[in-house]
Amino acid sequence: MKSLSAVLLVCATSLLAACGQKDEPSPQAASSAAPTTVVVGLDDNFPPMGFRDDKNTLVGFDIDMAREAGKRMGIVVEFKPIDWSAKEAELNGKRVDALWNGLTITEERKKNIAFTDPYMANHQIILVAASSPIQTKADLAGRVVGAQDGSSAVDAIKKDEPVAANLKEMKLFGDNVTALMDLSAGRLDAVVVDEVVGRYLASKREGQYRVLEENFGTEDYGVGVRKEDTELLKQLNDTLNAMKQDGSAARIAQQWFGADIIK
Repeated sequence: MKSLSAVLLVCATSLLAACGQKDEPSPQAASSAAPTTVVVGLDDNFPPMGFRDDKNTLVGFDIDMAREAGKRMGIVVEFKPIDWSAKEAELNGKRVDALWNGLTITEERKKNIAFTDPYMANHQIILVAASSPIQTKADLAGRVVGAQDGSSAVDAIKKDEPVAANLKEMKLFGDNVTALMDLSAGRLDAVVVDEVVGRYLASKREGQYRVLEENFGTEDYGVGVRKEDTELLKQLNDTLNAMKQDGSAARIAQQWFGADIIK
């Protein structure tokens, strides 16, 4: 009798332990859960995607897109300006949860971060002074060309090896606004920049700049998250697709670009 009681006690203890283990979420499951607050890392001097207005308030196309997505997902979206050249380190170091600021999807970046489906197509355009004799990419030979440090413009220039090899210098800047100031001052011969940004800035300084017909290629914008944040990635994809389908993304684009440029 005593032996049977002992056996029953051991079985009961084992069963309770097994139940306790089953109720506890695994570390992997916990890491894949979508957060209630998402910190978006951005370059806050990247108009019209994300920048500060004359009241020092963060505004822009991607700001409005992120806020609308957050509202639909039921999460709080916070914006954190970061050094854009160190964006992947900021993301994987968990100082921000997403990169949403005209982020180009590239094969190199896919090695370190996960991307949503593309939501916009973009070109890397070449801006020169209105009076510049430069007409083509070949005319950049022997010239000083500016680009934002850490941007896909730098990669696009390097990828075009014949052009890159013949530049006098590729000068890197913390942001595109400063690069265009150097172009206006004659310290640069051209600036390579995202089309949505370059055309917006050029429109604010009418008559100062000219966009060459040639460019450094087409690329797609997406939202970047950590590879392990699978649930957040799924929710973002579902939400962005819903915003495309119901026309809300197009309305935001119309407000900032005067056209529906959503992909």
